[in-house]
Amino acid sequence: MSKAGHTRAPRNSSDISLSSPSDSLLARLQTLHPKSIDLSLGRVHRLLRALGDPHRSIPPVVHVAGTNGKGSVVAFLKAMLEASGYRAHVFTSPHLVRFHERIQLAAQGGARPISESHLADVLARTETANRGEPITFFEITTAAAFLAFAENPADIVLLETGLGGRLDATNVIDEPLATVLTAISIDHCSYLGDNIEAIAGEKAGILKRGRPAIVSRQSDEAMHVIAMRAAALEAPVIAAGASWDVFEQQGHLVYQDEESLLDLPLPRLFGHHQFENAGTAIATARNLEGFHVSEAAIAKGITSAVWPARLERLGPGRLHALAPEGSEIWVDGGHNPAAGEVVARALADLEERVSSPIHLIVGMLSTKDAGGFLRHFQGLPELTATVDIEGQTSAYKADELAAIARREGLAAEPAGSLEEAFAKSRAAAKGPIRIVIAGSLYLAGQVLAAHAEEPHD
Repeated sequence: MSKAGHTRAPRNSSDISLSSPSDSLLARLQTLHPKSIDLSLGRVHRLLRALGDPHRSIPPVVHVAGTNGKGSVVAFLKAMLEASGYRAHVFTSPHLVRFHERIQLAAQGGARPISESHLADVLARTETANRGEPITFFEITTAAAFLAFAENPADIVLLETGLGGRLDATNVIDEPLATVLTAISIDHCSYLGDNIEAIAGEKAGILKRGRPAIVSRQSDEAMHVIAMRAAALEAPVIAAGASWDVFEQQGHLVYQDEESLLDLPLPRLFGHHQFENAGTAIATARNLEGFHVSEAAIAKGITSAVWPARLERLGPGRLHALAPEGSEIWVDGGHNPAAGEVVARALADLEERVSSPIHLIVGMLSTKDAGGFLRHFQGLPELTATVDIEGQTSAYKADELAAIARREGLAAEPAGSLEEAFAKSRAAAKGPIRIVIAGSLYLAGQVLAAHAEEPHD
């Protein structure tokens, strides 16, 4: 995920093609800081002051941090609020295909990605205000998002952190309406610490004095750190398993808190882990001072939320022509051991209901715990193909990743490209299969872009 306080490279090598004004601006902004990661709030505060502190003029903010589930919680919450008639601005990262996805502005019918002309305008103004000073890509684009949010009407801002929380470029909001901490696990150890307690401390850095903190189910170690931080700030904690709970019962999602019990439809987003994410969004919606989100709006929100590349089954598109007839294609951008666990569990549950051979296509960054991710898939895929991630020099080579997968008990072999991986799958298939592409949001973005392309003769 794109991380606060450091430069995030384009989603893939074709993202910044210099074909539009925003592409050229984004390319220049990539060069303003020599380090890829440099967590700090000083630079973004300096730039925001030069812009007139737009972050102090935006609508009330819900600030969301965590290791996994941030984007899904934001997607659910956005859909619930919009079903209630509220207008929401949304900031998420990274993007999958185009940068515009990161900044969504409130619009009739729901928030939409910022337009090309509007993005080029706010980027140009932030670049001018920065006066060539060192600043990371994430920091300057976060400032641009605040500028857009301050100048366009909305009722609420849903603000997702990048990396961590305490020194995240989004953590300049002094008085959020609420903070949210999704599931915390091991990831980005080089920057956040190599144990759960240290990582939880960084994530809990978004908590603010007196402001409610809605907390997903956590390990005991993470919850202890969060509770201590919240107590020091006198921030009310609304935690899963204590203040609220959520579970599946007879094909329904049941949410219960201290006030009531809601009998809801199952979420649109697939997988048992999405029950917890939906529950976190419901708990948040029910604890936003000044906002009323009805049970009907909650039900509509969890059944209409969209969050691409999170166990997403692809609809019609180019890649189906590469797969055996009648096959399913699924894509997920999860890239840490906790994500591997929930994806593998979801696939196993799906296999129990609708049996179909699973073929796994995986690409990962070399900064990730590939073995920890892949070991959860033992016994699931009939075939595993590993691929390079085009344009990412920090990605595992396909043969390196295949060797790791084999050590984790998977029958893996490298493929020279995504197309070659599909060809291996076709050659091995004896009928319709379930192709699952996973391991990286970079790869997921390239898959979605390829799926949307017209087939070439």
